[in-house]
Amino acid sequence: MTLKQLTEESDPYCLHPLDAAALLFDAPWSRLAVIGDSLSAGTGDPSPGYADAGWSDRLASVLRRVRPDLEYLNTAEVGATTEQTLGKQIDRLREFGPDLVHLPCGANDLVRRQPDFDQIEQKLRRLYVLASRTGAQLTTFTLGRAYLIPAFPDWAERVARVNAITRTLAAEYGAVIVDMWDHPVNARENLVSEDRIHFSASGQAVLATEMVKGLAHVLSRTRGD
Repeated sequence: MTLKQLTEESDPYCLHPLDAAALLFDAPWSRLAVIGDSLSAGTGDPSPGYADAGWSDRLASVLRRVRPDLEYLNTAEVGATTEQTLGKQIDRLREFGPDLVHLPCGANDLVRRQPDFDQIEQKLRRLYVLASRTGAQLTTFTLGRAYLIPAFPDWAERVARVNAITRTLAAEYGAVIVDMWDHPVNARENLVSEDRIHFSASGQAVLATEMVKGLAHVLSRTRGD
C-alpha cells in the first residue's frame, strides 16, 4: 500500500484519536509546553487523507479528550537553535509552570560548516537542566533518516552524533524519547514536505502516535502494569 492509498484511518502507524485517548485515560498532565524549533512545532505540508495538523497540536488534542482543562503553550520557532531556545523561550516555559514539556533535539545546531558537538551537548544539557527544574515530565525525539540536507556530505554522521547526545540526555533526565532514526516510516514515499526537511502531515500523525505510546508507557509503569 502506498502513501497515496493510505489515509489516517488506514495508516498502520497511526492511532485513532479515541484509541490514543484511551491509552492516556489517567494522564495527570494539565499544562503542556513545547519549546524549540520547527520540528518541535510540527511544521509540515498537508497530506491527502490526513488532518492538517502538527504532532504537538495533535498531542494536545488527545490530552484534552481526557483533560479538558489542559493548558497548552507552544513557543517553538522556525530555525531556532538550542542557544536561541535558551535565550528566547526558556523563561516563558518556566513562567508557564508546565507538568509536561517537549524539548528539541538540536537539528538546527547541525546546519553549519563545522558543528561543535561538545557545545551542542553543553547547550542541550543546559536546556534539560532548566526544564527539569519545573518538575515536569520531559519528552523529546531523535531525528529520522528521512531528514536529509544533501549540502553536507557527512549529514548522516552529524545526525547520528546529535541523536546519541539526545538519547544520553533523555536517559539521564527520565525523558520520554521517540526514536525516529530507524522507524519504518522513514522509507515511506512523500514522507517529508516539499522542503525535504519537515515531515508532512502523514509523518506528523505517526510522530504524534509514537509520542502517545511513549507517554502511555510512563503511565503503565506508574500504575505497575
